[in-house]
Amino acid sequence: MRKYSGMLAVMIGVLVWVGAASATAAVVGKDVEYLVQGATMKSYLAYDADSKDRRPGVMVVPEWWGINDYVRKRARMLAELGYIALAVDMYGGGRQAATAEEAGKLSSKVMSDFASAPAAFKGGMDFLKGQPGVDPNRIAAIGYCFGGGVVLNMARQGASLRGVVSFHGGLTAATSVKPDGVTAKILVLTGDDDPLVPREQVNAFEKEMRGAGADFRVVSYPGAKHSFTNPDADALGKKFNLPVAYNAEADTKSWAEMKAFLKTIFA
Repeated sequence: MRKYSGMLAVMIGVLVWVGAASATAAVVGKDVEYLVQGATMKSYLAYDADSKDRRPGVMVVPEWWGINDYVRKRARMLAELGYIALAVDMYGGGRQAATAEEAGKLSSKVMSDFASAPAAFKGGMDFLKGQPGVDPNRIAAIGYCFGGGVVLNMARQGASLRGVVSFHGGLTAATSVKPDGVTAKILVLTGDDDPLVPREQVNAFEKEMRGAGADFRVVSYPGAKHSFTNPDADALGKKFNLPVAYNAEADTKSWAEMKAFLKTIFA
């Protein structure tokens, strides 16, 4: 697979569509609840209330902090583009981590015993598919950091998604992948200087995906570190001594890559 630094040529073709969606969007964002195996999941739904068309649905799996303002903002940004977005509760009860230690324990529990993750993910996907205006045959998922690892592992499991996008997510497999078992198209957006996702991990992921016959692409951003899309990363890194940093250029470019990718898979 080729490694790209951008998709400016592709983006030119979608700017008019994106601009029109943003200009007319009357975005509504609201907390929602549903049950998954008896547990109450508290997620966040965002959509354009003025649109009457059937639209694709996009799941947004958050960073290890849980359902916070940052992931809500990303869901609303997707709604402005014309999608119906669900920021997915992966911990139950809408739980948010107050410290990096707590976040590490919550996310590690999910990734180390991935058997529970599909239930939370699929429960959210079923809820999203049931929303008025959602085309249940056009569903994708994006994820940030921990969430990026979740969506990639759901793709490894053959989840019925048009595509998945990982923003600075871990690339190590939590579940094995079978040849020809990956049906979702995959876009990985990672930082060249991310100490948590080193080049060796990227190389291993690419080898794994080639062996599985997956349709994937990896985009690496020079100088970008972990959590490069989150404007709060610098403050969080300083507060909790984490190797994370915001990178405005990589943030902008990676969002553009995602927009072009979604436009293509939903065409």
